[in-house]
Amino acid sequence: MATEVRGDKHLGGKLTGSMDPILEILTSSIAIDQRLADVDIQASVAYAKALEKASILTKPELEKILSGLEKISEEVSKGVLVVNKSDEDIQTTIERRLKELIGDVAGKLSIGRSRNEQVVTDLKLLMKSSISVVSTHLLQLIKTLVERAAIEIDVILPGYTHLQKAQPIRWSQFLLSHAVALTRDSERLGEIKKRVNILPLGSGALAGNPLDIDRELLRSELDCASITLNSMDAISDRDSVVELLFVATLLMTHLSKLAEDLIIYSTSEFGLVTLSDALTTGSILMPQKKNPISLELIRSKTGRVLGRLVSIIMVLKGLPSTFSKDLQEDKEAVIDVVDTLTAVIQLATAVISTLQINKENMEKALTPEILSSDLALYLVRKGMPLRQASTAVIKAVHLAETKGITINNLTLEDLKSISPLFASDVSQVFSIVNSVEQNTAAGGTAKSSVTTQIEQLRELLKKLKEQA
Repeated sequence: MATEVRGDKHLGGKLTGSMDPILEILTSSIAIDQRLADVDIQASVAYAKALEKASILTKPELEKILSGLEKISEEVSKGVLVVNKSDEDIQTTIERRLKELIGDVAGKLSIGRSRNEQVVTDLKLLMKSSISVVSTHLLQLIKTLVERAAIEIDVILPGYTHLQKAQPIRWSQFLLSHAVALTRDSERLGEIKKRVNILPLGSGALAGNPLDIDRELLRSELDCASITLNSMDAISDRDSVVELLFVATLLMTHLSKLAEDLIIYSTSEFGLVTLSDALTTGSILMPQKKNPISLELIRSKTGRVLGRLVSIIMVLKGLPSTFSKDLQEDKEAVIDVVDTLTAVIQLATAVISTLQINKENMEKALTPEILSSDLALYLVRKGMPLRQASTAVIKAVHLAETKGITINNLTLEDLKSISPLFASDVSQVFSIVNSVEQNTAAGGTAKSSVTTQIEQLRELLKKLKEQA
């Protein structure tokens, strides 16, 4: 068998013979990183301009390269850029296509530029734009929650702890609890974007660029906030990838909790909400069922995103300094997580904007026992220590159960047999509206407090929109 030099393949160098076909499959990332085409062209345009400023390219050569890159960009936007089976990655595709379009001058674009810095630059540029897209969708979800809370502010339902009825709350308080958690995710995305927006281009393979490349020019062309401080760190740094995957996992965890709440609320046993038919499926065998698959998918995708986070951390924890091929795993993780987040957030928005609340069922669920903590508070206000008051209310609950009545139907004499502090004004305790309205402290479920939360979240949304 004749030997061949792998010089025409990326990283071929002095190696001879054909690459093992299985290794070639694992080495190739073209199926994943075609999404990097646009950002790779942007970075190549900036680098070509820096080469011309450093007198590596002449003005005509620069114009020829820019013209070729523009043509490739058009092919990408039209979906007609041809990817060859032999192309190892999208950078190889673009290099090959540029040579086809403008000839050997295309080879000058790689002078002083390493694939190591190229792939991390492309990834950071993709992450920056992707975070903006995800943030925009997230803010729309938060807005949907907030505006629905404003409209349905007078609806009251049981609040649950341990999935047991605990205290009455406003439906709006429930919606806003999820909105507030998501604002923290939005803030975290904005913080990551700042650290992503640091440019590694110009770092070379690991030791820097020897051609007096103006990295500030590169930074300005690519609209980055700053440039990396150390070339070795720059090409191996994937901190922002880990951060993005962590924030994505936390965001998905918040969405999973929202999904689980609504799954429970939508069951026939609870019957508090009804999902849109467009977001559910039925069953041929069990036609009475309406399966909340939209919410179940939101819940399940959380595990997928968490898996990506764990996977990339495991890759990074065993690497030496600078570049290793292991880092190829970063692109698939980021792209998959971004796609998952984008779809799930939009699905969650659709669920929130279309679900119907069953107000009558919510009112029926507000049984008198849910006011037991208010009864204890009544005794506390009369001067009884809290623990003693709780014990008294437990006795009242047991007495009502023994008599086969609800706690609000105990007579004043019944209550006085438990504590002489009970008086005729105890009847005021058994009011759902009064119970809710007493929680006027900031963050509480009284109408005034919920209204303030809505106003504060609207203002926060304006600020978050500016950083998205």
